[in-house]
Amino acid sequence: MRQTRRVMAAAALVGIMTAGSAAAASAAPINTRERLQRDRIAAGFRSGELNKRETAGLAFEQGRIRCEEYRFRHNDGILGPAERTKLQRDLNRSDRHIYNQKHD
Repeated sequence: MRQTRRVMAAAALVGIMTAGSAAAASAAPINTRERLQRDRIAAGFRSGELNKRETAGLAFEQGRIRCEEYRFRHNDGILGPAERTKLQRDLNRSDRHIYNQKHD
């Protein structure tokens, strides 16, 4: 009986640890894209491809995406598939905006 409880407790602990690491792993692609986009905006400003107004607009858009991600993550503690899709769509749109602003 005690052995069964120990095995069940160990299995539950492994499940909890796996879920936590899966949530952290799922955040990595979104956070990486956000960081890369911020770097592209900064590089565009430094090179002169973006002026102050364009940079401010793109930075504001990045901030809005970060706020949205924060809301999604703290609403119920996880980032669901629909929320992840919405963030990816927002990041795709932001990526196009960065490209267009740098090449106009």
